[in-house]
Amino acid sequence: MNRSDARKIAETITNQQLAIMFQNAKNNIRDWNVRSSVNKGISKGLAWNILAHDFDATKDHHILAKTNMIREFGEFLPQELLPPPRRHRPLGDFVHHEPKFKTENQ
Repeated sequence: MNRSDARKIAETITNQQLAIMFQNAKNNIRDWNVRSSVNKGISKGLAWNILAHDFDATKDHHILAKTNMIREFGEFLPQELLPPPRRHRPLGDFVHHEPKFKTENQ
């Protein structure tokens, strides 16, 4: 999930919905060794330890923390919270010219 979609969701999501997301992620992630979405230098397992290990649904969490939680584990959100899939415009024709190389006489 990209940062702008995660930020929009983070502005309205409740802590209970985040707790459900974490529970779904805990039950469904099979490989914790894959690269993190939020920080490419760490694994998804370390991201879990930082973002979700001691998640407390009774506390208020900073919007940036919630954004990162959603970016990392947002695929496990309930379907009604997920943003609509993005439609990509097909690429049109492109222009090509053969490259011009200098000859030795030039």
